[in-house]
Amino acid sequence: MAIPDYQSLMLPLLLLASDHEEHSIAETTDMLAKEFKLTEAEQEELLPSGLETVLKNRARWARTFLKKAGLIDSTNRGKFRISQRGIESLEEKPSRIDNKYLSRFSEFQDFRPSSQVVVATAEPTKNAEVRTPQETLDGSYQELRQALAQDVLDHLKSCSPHFFERVVVNLLVAMGYGGSRSDAGQAVGQSGDGGIDGIIKEDKLGLDAIYLQAKRWEGTVGRPVVQGFARKP
Repeated sequence: MAIPDYQSLMLPLLLLASDHEEHSIAETTDMLAKEFKLTEAEQEELLPSGLETVLKNRARWARTFLKKAGLIDSTNRGKFRISQRGIESLEEKPSRIDNKYLSRFSEFQDFRPSSQVVVATAEPTKNAEVRTPQETLDGSYQELRQALAQDVLDHLKSCSPHFFERVVVNLLVAMGYGGSRSDAGQAVGQSGDGGIDGIIKEDKLGLDAIYLQAKRWEGTVGRPVVQGFARKP
């Protein structure tokens, strides 16, 4: 099944803490994975940033929201334990604990406005309420990055051939080939150059050179084109 959103994890997390013992987010994550019968791939799925698994991130935010509502207390070493309010909440036998449920507590109402992250996107995020603040930030960052990449690609497709060749040469120099742009990269792109659009010095001494051909190509570059370039003197 799909990884539950962070609000769906609140009640299972509080039930885990109902034994009045200390619990860590690591063991909580393992318990939730078993509770929802998540596959190994789902357990290892990462946020767009790649810094944390989706499951652990959602478990952490479920814990944070429960803590802000006073249903659990933080203890030593980053662990938590159920509070008296949490015990009383479970005695009500709720079918679900989510943000709406937590809003009955004034402490959560005071916390919630400062926890909201408003991000301008091309379209409103339909599932913004089920995403953690970290997921919202990561998702918006990826959307902005993809939009920027598309803008750059559109510009490269419309620029002059000479400018495009210079961009490719500068890119390879920035990747570490040769020394400075002035002495390491040379854009040729002239008639009679045999189709060579640039020359990159492979090392700072200039003992080896890489000849490149820069083309704006839609789709896959076929073998004949590559072989034709390789046979050029």
